[in-house]
Amino acid sequence: MELTTLLLEVLASGAASVAYAALFQVDRRHYVSCAITGAMGWLGYRIGQQLGMSVPMARFFATLPMAALARWFAITRRAPVIVFLLGGIFPLVPGSGIYYTAYYFIQGNSAMMAMKGVETFKVAVGIALGIALVLSIPLKGHTSSFMLPKNTVPAAPPPADPTREQPAAK
Repeated sequence: MELTTLLLEVLASGAASVAYAALFQVDRRHYVSCAITGAMGWLGYRIGQQLGMSVPMARFFATLPMAALARWFAITRRAPVIVFLLGGIFPLVPGSGIYYTAYYFIQGNSAMMAMKGVETFKVAVGIALGIALVLSIPLKGHTSSFMLPKNTVPAAPPPADPTREQPAAK
């Protein structure tokens, strides 16, 4: 892989992420972060390809640092993670795979349609698993809504039911 080609691809994916963010009216102050997230995703994908990974595995591999970066931007920029995540996965989404699946379906080529459809599905699952894996890692100092914070007092017992007989006090 030539370095200038890689640089152009990474810049193009960053520009595509910004265009996607602009299309969905993301606040302009997040454009650079969206570009970095999208560029990181594509760079991870190309590195995965150079390591000999299959397309679905390379997209999964690329999603891991991209989702972590989107999460970091969400925390530091005080914005929802989806702002950076959607722009970041835009270059990784298997658009051509969806297109060729439909194309082969219309052409009546069932074997190629099935092959492209399965590959596209694998890529989509890889992206989804990568995002789920990264976003499920708990952050130090943050609690989920279903977890009790560390310094809380347990709730008081529920009030006595007035219809039930109460034990006599001694």
